[in-house]
Amino acid sequence: MDMFRQLLDSFSACVQANDGQGLGRLFTTDGVYDDYFFGPHQGRESIGAMLARFHEGGQNFIWDFREPLCDGRTGYARYDFSYDSRVEGSAGKRIRFEGMSRFLLKDGLIEHYAEVFDRGVAFVQLGFAPGKVARLLEKYGQKGS
Repeated sequence: MDMFRQLLDSFSACVQANDGQGLGRLFTTDGVYDDYFFGPHQGRESIGAMLARFHEGGQNFIWDFREPLCDGRTGYARYDFSYDSRVEGSAGKRIRFEGMSRFLLKDGLIEHYAEVFDRGVAFVQLGFAPGKVARLLEKYGQKGS
């Protein structure tokens, strides 16, 4: 469990510091980060580029993993995720939501990362109009994830 807790702490630190290379190194060379907003990104370089997109839309990130469980191959953790928005119309607002992460591990690295959270909560906090929230949720609903 200590190894998994260390991985979670490193993951959080890289996201908070916008360290895309560091985050990428936590993954296998062909690892996948399946982000609930930005979709799947495969490979360390792609994962690093995705993290840069996080920081285009926000700053002052905090990612707090809680209740980690790991059997050596599969790890789960609940989380609180928050940031200050940089998005036009909601710049400066603190956005916060809870979620669940699943990590598939291989040789101590992340082979596949996936998450679930209520996208609608984030959209409402960003101040999106109800019609836009509905359209975005319809879009994600049609994808099936």
